Amino acid sequence: MAVTDKRRRFSSVQIIVSFYLSAVLISTLLLMLPIFHQPGARLTFLDSLFTASSAISVTGLTVIAIHEVFNQWGLLLLTLLFQIGGIGIMTLGTFFWLVLRQRIGLEQRKWIATDHNRPTLAGLVSLMRSILLLAIFIELAGTIMLGSYFLAAGYHADWYTAYFHGFFASVSAFTNAGFDIYGNSLIGFSHDYVFQLIHMVLMVLGAIGFPVLVEVKDYIAHRRLNRRFAFSLFTKITTLTYLILSVAGALFFLLFEWDGFLAHKSWDESLFFALFQSLSTRSAGLTTMDVSVLSTPTLVMLSALMFIGASPNSVGGGIRTTTFFVMIATVIAYMRGRKDVKVFGRELEEDDIMRSFLVFFVAVSLVFAAIVLLVWIEGQPIQQVFFEVCSAFGTTGMSMGITSELSTSGRVILIITMLIGRIGIISLLLLLKKDERQIRYHYPKERVIIGQ
Repeated sequence: MAVTDKRRRFSSVQIIVSFYLSAVLISTLLLMLPIFHQPGARLTFLDSLFTASSAISVTGLTVIAIHEVFNQWGLLLLTLLFQIGGIGIMTLGTFFWLVLRQRIGLEQRKWIATDHNRPTLAGLVSLMRSILLLAIFIELAGTIMLGSYFLAAGYHADWYTAYFHGFFASVSAFTNAGFDIYGNSLIGFSHDYVFQLIHMVLMVLGAIGFPVLVEVKDYIAHRRLNRRFAFSLFTKITTLTYLILSVAGALFFLLFEWDGFLAHKSWDESLFFALFQSLSTRSAGLTTMDVSVLSTPTLVMLSALMFIGASPNSVGGGIRTTTFFVMIATVIAYMRGRKDVKVFGRELEEDDIMRSFLVFFVAVSLVFAAIVLLVWIEGQPIQQVFFEVCSAFGTTGMSMGITSELSTSGRVILIITMLIGRIGIISLLLLLKKDERQIRYHYPKERVIIGQ
């Protein structure tokens, strides 16, 4: 009885965070086992911890050459870690509970809601089942397409290697993990538009948000039955923001690099370079070029996109697209003299507006602190550190090549940044939040001067 009471004192946020930290620790120990290594390869504890943290947080930053250290069993283990971090540890937990026919009680539903940032407990089991089935279907389709294309295009001669590479690439792209087994991301495929298109579709499906995918599935089902279907406000905001950011990122890339990296490129090369890099900043981190050759305005723009990140309840990190949208909508409403924020025929909750600005403030503070510490400890140029920290916080994985050069302290800072980016600012705040106490009194209110 004493054990039960002690267990119940932990909040759902604390339990979920402990689950992810335990997964990182167990993964670190597993990745160090020789059975997962290439002949003669060895992995230190810190390198293994960094790799495990990057895989669980689906970031993609590495301090080792993945293809030189891990064998096929090691790569399969990494894909499992991508799933844990991408679709969520509680999605997989729900799957095992259903397979074992275990009852999913109120406490377990709270864990699921916390892991997927859901405001209610209704329909969670059904949602987890839909997410898992969609993930399996998308990754399987990606494996078949990429594996078949590897064979047809002559990248691999035998079907086993082709489909194994297709499987790893499909899971890495859909979960936005950003890991590759080529040693130079996807630079070797910079002129293969079919390969890039498949990857872009997988990256979008992973970063757009699982609730959006579920609603699209429900919409198709309703259309077949000639029933009306209304998309939620979340789906409308997420889809619109994701589309605007992706298009804007591609246009700014073209503008900033037209006389630079794209100076002697054809129109189709320029378009694919711009679009792929823009979509990849949502969270995937895969690149078809060396980002270190880009101009400063482009690097700042890509860093901003990585800081915003993907949609809530997706495989990505960052402050999330809805946070960015709500902040912009609030500023516009204030400029128009309105105290309430109305979008798509709905009015936003004041609590959601306050949360958006709170998430932004805490995220900026964390990123700023990480940048200052890294510049102080490592002595690296601030531009490269800024890019690397935004990549870690957005769980993106794009790199200018300084990650492998960092000291132990620098790597620990990036590990913490990656894990916070995966767990989310809201979960972090709830983890630090004290129990609410009922206040039976109020002080007199007084206005203060704000802004100027």
